[in-house]
Amino acid sequence: MIPFNKPYLSGNEIKYIEDAVNSGKISGNGIYTKKCHSLFQQRYHFKKCLLTNSCTDALEMAAILCDINEGDEVIVPSYTFVSSANAFVLRGAKIIFADSRNDHPGIDEYKLGSLITSKTKIIVPVHYAGIACDMDVIMDLATRHGLFIVEDAAHAIDSYYNGQPLGSIGHLSTFSFHETKNIISGEGGMLVINDHRFEQRSEIIWEKGTNRSQFFRGEVDKYGWVDIGSSFLPSEITAAFLNAQLESIDEIQNRRRRIWNIYYEELKELENKGILKLPYIPDYATNNAHMFYIICNNGETRNNLIDHLKRNNILAVFHYLSLHKSPFYANRYPEIELPMADHYADCLLRLPLFYELKHEEVLYISNTIKDYFKC
Repeated sequence: MIPFNKPYLSGNEIKYIEDAVNSGKISGNGIYTKKCHSLFQQRYHFKKCLLTNSCTDALEMAAILCDINEGDEVIVPSYTFVSSANAFVLRGAKIIFADSRNDHPGIDEYKLGSLITSKTKIIVPVHYAGIACDMDVIMDLATRHGLFIVEDAAHAIDSYYNGQPLGSIGHLSTFSFHETKNIISGEGGMLVINDHRFEQRSEIIWEKGTNRSQFFRGEVDKYGWVDIGSSFLPSEITAAFLNAQLESIDEIQNRRRRIWNIYYEELKELENKGILKLPYIPDYATNNAHMFYIICNNGETRNNLIDHLKRNNILAVFHYLSLHKSPFYANRYPEIELPMADHYADCLLRLPLFYELKHEEVLYISNTIKDYFKC
């Protein structure tokens, strides 16, 4: 069976974990955490970075930093992972779901204006498949309406919008290093703080509501409980693993892009015939090869193709279910229509894409898809 995903080890993960253990400090915010922060800040010009246990943790920190309270509204795409919404629901927010674009599963930026009310506090653009949302449109809305933008860049490491790294544009942004992502630490994430107003408080929230980081830098003579927070920072073992991955980011990215390009060239003929659609990348966006997906013309075709691939020892998987139709949301709010989100939920299929996927395997997968449609 060709798996959907296989975690890649660059070679130094175990070495750095052993080094962290031998250092005598394996709790968070040690030497490897600082190395990761420094690399992200230097490579992508993020103003401040804080590693977290997950992208979910980072989103929950963002909700606290933006002072979300009962009744505040947060605009989130329906076609996304539950954490994009749940992090704000935990603080009492009402989620206003937005539809996807008709050419891409990302949020439809041009319909956001109609969703903004006097209660709107945050827009959460999700850079689906690492492809940038139109951030000029979104940031203009934020400026005109006094909103915060929290970029959900879980898929979007090493991807750009008009030459600017994703995650560096919104007031806050979040990343994931889950094992299915390009750069991994098993579980793991990061909060990026681009607005100086959040810098000091973010460290306090990160450190369980204490000013512990300031104490260790010698800025205060003792530390205590000064705000709400939680145990958001990961251990040095996680950071050591991530550091090894980051050292190989260019090699990993180059390999993933080669695989992505083979899929695209092999399956282009099916798109030209109107049999399916391939990923669309706007002129303002780059492709970090986070995933390769196809969009079938209907749900029945997608599901039958999944079965066909499985019979041929290929594991391909669908992705999100529309959150506006989830039991949690539908039981609390009136029914809404978001046809494009439902279309992608029914018709999108993700193909295997990981570093060790062989050239001949990519061709075999592509040919198996072509054989299905020939039949």
